[in-house]
Formats: sequence, C-alpha cells, structure tokens
Amino acid sequence: MRSLWVGIDSRRYETRILATAGPMETILKARLLPSVSHPRAVPTLLEALALWQGISVRAAVVVDDTDGSSGTRLGLDSWAGRVAPPLYEVEFVPRRRPHHRDSLDGMGPFHDLRQLMMFEVAR
Repeated sequence: MRSLWVGIDSRRYETRILATAGPMETILKARLLPSVSHPRAVPTLLEALALWQGISVRAAVVVDDTDGSSGTRLGLDSWAGRVAPPLYEVEFVPRRRPHHRDSLDGMGPFHDLRQLMMFEVAR
C-alpha cells in the first residue's frame, strides 16, 4: 500500500516538516514556529495530509533534542496512551547526526530529515 512519508523535526528556533510520496518525490516542505499553539496541531496536520492525498501517512517525529524539549514543543505530552487513527502512524525516533548536508531549493538543509524518513518510516 502506498503512503506518504512525513518527517517532523522540532528544534529550538524552528520546526521543519518534510512530506514525500515515496523516497524521492517531495510534496511538502515547511518551516514553522518551534512550538505548537494547540496540542492537536501535529495529529491534525497528519490527518489533513492523509485526507488531502487520499492515502495513509507514516510519520517519524524526532524527539531526542540537545535541550530535551522537542517533545514538549510539539505537544507530544498529551499523546501519552493515545492510539493513532488509521489515517496515520507515528514513530518517535532519536536525532541522528547527518553524514553530510544538502540544500533543497533554498530552504536550507533537509537531507538529514529525508534520511531519517528513509530509515525510520520506510522500514
């Protein structure tokens, strides 16, 4: 079954989101505020992408951060014990150091997030 792959990486000054249809076709790139304004922001985003594209979403959310607060910034504390709906599934993954950097259309380095998605979401 086809699915969208979504990587979400919240850092101290921004949250980067990359969504792809398979490993190579980028469909969405975003730089957002580092913290969500509502605890349902991330689940609603994943649901909206699934509904828009008409296929399920497999997401990898980076939760290991140098300051230890990426999960709190994304409102993941409120996810404890919840079961994801069938529209998406989420894996919480530790941050990995990128082997090299790559610039994507002037929006800065997304290569590390793409690599994380290929290893964590595609398995």
